[in-house]
Amino acid sequence: MPGKDLRPSLRAPLLALGVVGLAFGVLGGLWRLGWEPPLPGTEPASFHGALMVAAFFGALVGLQRATAYGRRIAYLAPACAAAGGALTALGAPHPVSASLLLAGSVLLAALAIVSCRRQAAPHTLAALAGALCGIGGNLLWLVGLPASQAVGAWLAFVVLAACGERLELSHLRRPTVGTLALLATAALLLLAGALTLPLRWHAGTALTGAGLAGLSLWLLVNDVARRNLRHHGQMRFTAVCLVGGYVWLGIGGLLLPFAAASGPLYDAALHAVFLGFIFALVVGHASLVIPALLGVAVPYAPFFYVHLGLLNTTLLLRVAGDLAARPAWSAWGGLGNAVALALFLVAAGVGALRGRLDENNSAG
Repeated sequence: MPGKDLRPSLRAPLLALGVVGLAFGVLGGLWRLGWEPPLPGTEPASFHGALMVAAFFGALVGLQRATAYGRRIAYLAPACAAAGGALTALGAPHPVSASLLLAGSVLLAALAIVSCRRQAAPHTLAALAGALCGIGGNLLWLVGLPASQAVGAWLAFVVLAACGERLELSHLRRPTVGTLALLATAALLLLAGALTLPLRWHAGTALTGAGLAGLSLWLLVNDVARRNLRHHGQMRFTAVCLVGGYVWLGIGGLLLPFAAASGPLYDAALHAVFLGFIFALVVGHASLVIPALLGVAVPYAPFFYVHLGLLNTTLLLRVAGDLAARPAWSAWGGLGNAVALALFLVAAGVGALRGRLDENNSAG
């Protein structure tokens, strides 16, 4: 029936296509750091941000929202984002690939509106605000503005999506009216920065940085992650990912107001947020996200601390290189970031395979 949900086995190709966008985005980032890996004919410095945010995160968040919606039509959102990323990486005409990325964000916003109509709550409102920012960033990218002009909207998209997810998962600890007001203030600062940044860089980065720093403090104080540090196994691992990610989010917010439109501080601030915060949440939530999307459990393994530790250590090296004007440190840190992400993907794949084998053994 056309109204049924998509089987987990059919979601896997969409996720894989999104990971292709991630892979090319990482290669483009390495190219910018001077490693010059082999890439298609597209200028890699120009598509790095679009692939990492609009394509990969657009596909991942879209898959989560489509799975929650439970109808096949909803998977058009991640399909457009993933396809737009693949075409971007392969050097397709910019209007074609960028239009697909924009379509994916518009469809994601439509899913967020449906979620708000089902349940008007802080987490659904945060997801909707983030999705609307995704439209803004992708629209700026489509009309030909540089990634630095779209980065405020892209930051707001992924950060608000992540905050919405944490609000939803932490719903057992109900925030008070006062704490929600503080959260709304930080989110509004982030949104104001996203709107201002394409017009006035310094004002936009100041507002965006204040919003990021505010959200960092709010999450550190109000999220249950700090309390979960005293547990063991998967729960502690997720808490370590989250608490470290919140610290990186604050670092990015503090650095961004001092950054020029390109340069070392810009690199440090953005990667503190996108790698230190967003990817930390991806790593920490993999044991929840992969089973929900693919129907395969990912058992916890202590090895997970290897790629988490490598990601944070090499990100620290990268940021230190940016702050100390040591390009070699930044380059090696960036290469270490890429290795950490590759290890995470391998660990997630092996974990999913282990989970499938355990299920088959139990059934047998």
